[in-house]
Amino acid sequence: MNFFPTNIRHLRQLKGVSQELLADELGVSRSMIASKEEGRSEPKIELLIALSDYFKIPMDILIRKDLTRAKDFSFIELGNQRVLFPITVNAQNEDLIEVVPVKTSAGYLAGYDDPEYIEQLDKIKLPFLPTGKHRAFPIKGDSMLPMKDGSFIVGRFVEDIQEIKNGNTYVLLTKDDGMVYKRVYDQLESKGSLLLVSDNKEYQPYEIEANSILEIWEFTCAIQTQEYNQEELKISSILNMFNNLGIELKSLKKISDGYSSQS
Repeated sequence: MNFFPTNIRHLRQLKGVSQELLADELGVSRSMIASKEEGRSEPKIELLIALSDYFKIPMDILIRKDLTRAKDFSFIELGNQRVLFPITVNAQNEDLIEVVPVKTSAGYLAGYDDPEYIEQLDKIKLPFLPTGKHRAFPIKGDSMLPMKDGSFIVGRFVEDIQEIKNGNTYVLLTKDDGMVYKRVYDQLESKGSLLLVSDNKEYQPYEIEANSILEIWEFTCAIQTQEYNQEELKISSILNMFNNLGIELKSLKKISDGYSSQS
């Protein structure tokens, strides 16, 4: 389907420019812009290129992707003319987020930069999310307890790897490992890599080169799809107690070492 006419009208309105001003910017007549928005004539390649450059959106997306659900112009340019589409809304003007399904999560590596793949993802409403572009990812395995297999992590898109906060958790899309959810530590200056750490200590930390990372999504919230049983809750409580004790013991050791150095 050709979405070009409605896309150009919508993008122009989002940018807050009139047909006349857009025509002046592109060096064409206002009637030409009007005819394209109304679908009365097909655009020539020169006009397509000019509009692509003006809106900073690839030509095929201008034609094939329905952009009218975007409520603002917060498209994120990711290089090589790839665009992360902005927040979409439903008929009630409520924000929607895409959900990567469990069964086809392996296909996200192949489809993350394909507008058609992203378009067909299911979308849900989570009204309590902070500002930013969000997406929901399924969790597999037990490396990030207490997150259970089949849960979903909702993440906010991180545009710049330099925004990584040490010790926070992120969903990362990588060239070699696909999609992973880990606690992340910045080693960019010293090693040009990130250290990925599992909360389940049975899994060893490992490093990943910065140039192998395709996307980064910072944890916003989790959606648990399974109930915890009593035994799991007891184990979780015990682990938390030991973790807290460990922190307290470290604090006491620092105080003790301080007194020792003063004596």
